[in-house]
Amino acid sequence: MSSHSRAFHGWVLSPVCVRHRPQFLNRNESRGNAKTNRLTAAGAGGGVLDKDGRRVYPGSAFRRGAASYKNAHTDQPMNPPPTSLPGHLPRRGFLSQLGRGAAGLSALRWLPPLNAATGWVMRLSTSSIMFRHLPIEQVCERLAGLGFEAIDIWSAHEGCPHLDDVATRLGGAGLKAVLRQHRLALCSFSVYAGGYPRYAALLGAAGGGVAVRGSDSKPCPPAELTARMRAFLEELKPQTELAGLHQTRLAIENHSDALLNTLDSLKAFVDLNSSPHLGLALAPYHLQAIPASVEEAIRICGRQLFYFYAWQKADGFGQLPGHGPADFTPWLKALAAIPYAGHVNPFMHGDAAADVMAQAVAKARDCLRQCQATAGPEKQ
Repeated sequence: MSSHSRAFHGWVLSPVCVRHRPQFLNRNESRGNAKTNRLTAAGAGGGVLDKDGRRVYPGSAFRRGAASYKNAHTDQPMNPPPTSLPGHLPRRGFLSQLGRGAAGLSALRWLPPLNAATGWVMRLSTSSIMFRHLPIEQVCERLAGLGFEAIDIWSAHEGCPHLDDVATRLGGAGLKAVLRQHRLALCSFSVYAGGYPRYAALLGAAGGGVAVRGSDSKPCPPAELTARMRAFLEELKPQTELAGLHQTRLAIENHSDALLNTLDSLKAFVDLNSSPHLGLALAPYHLQAIPASVEEAIRICGRQLFYFYAWQKADGFGQLPGHGPADFTPWLKALAAIPYAGHVNPFMHGDAAADVMAQAVAKARDCLRQCQATAGPEKQ
């Protein structure tokens, strides 16, 4: 643990410092008084200040209730020192703080990992569609228990019920309450089914976040790319304005059979896009299918990267980090270099029982944390 305090859900963990420095000075005397106050105790010894300001210890400590406190120069009674002195933590309070500290140290394992070499904090989310057979409340409970910081809630793609259930049953305030109960942040809505406008107000009411969608256009020849991308961004303007109205952001995912596909198409998007509410969602799975460099794609996206799938091209659970062959360390190095401010979202398409999926996702989480811990600075 570093020397710096670490925040955790609104409170701060820091090294406990306990000190006991009795200060038995008469506060009624001015600091400039040449005479020094000292304490005497009737029938009991104690630490006192002599006339030269030196502390002496005649004998045993003050007995509470039996001592009388006098100003040595005026022989007037003084208030006894408080039972809890400035800078002094009573035993009961110390034990209480110690217990809280132990609980806090246990909770540190869920804090976002910090890479000392890069200074980049990796924040983890994952997608509700992988637990589509559970109610959204139970999905949130599962993800919080697995140590994820945030959730990506899916609309009805592949029959996922979560976002429509939130819209009809919970609303924005209800979703915020569920997330608060489980100490989760809202990373995103994935709105491949239904579209962003249908959920824009709900996303804003739930506290804001990213809405992830596709480019809904076919690939084109390189000579037509700039014109086609400019037309696509023009088509997006109403949704971009809606995102600004609801204080949300829109992220367009690259896909193998879409306009936003190649590295050149990513570059065209970045060069032509001027809206702070519009950016990119990067899916390494589809980049590997071309194939194209994931690290280079991250560098091209730069500050316009709003969402990152920790997702590799493989079958079944092999799509997840730690299950398939891909080394995620270079990808995390590239994210740290831009630096990426969003969540890293381990992801797969496929269906499995909730307990089986939870085990698979836990392994993916551990893999990403290990990659993050060993990732050094990105070489330019």
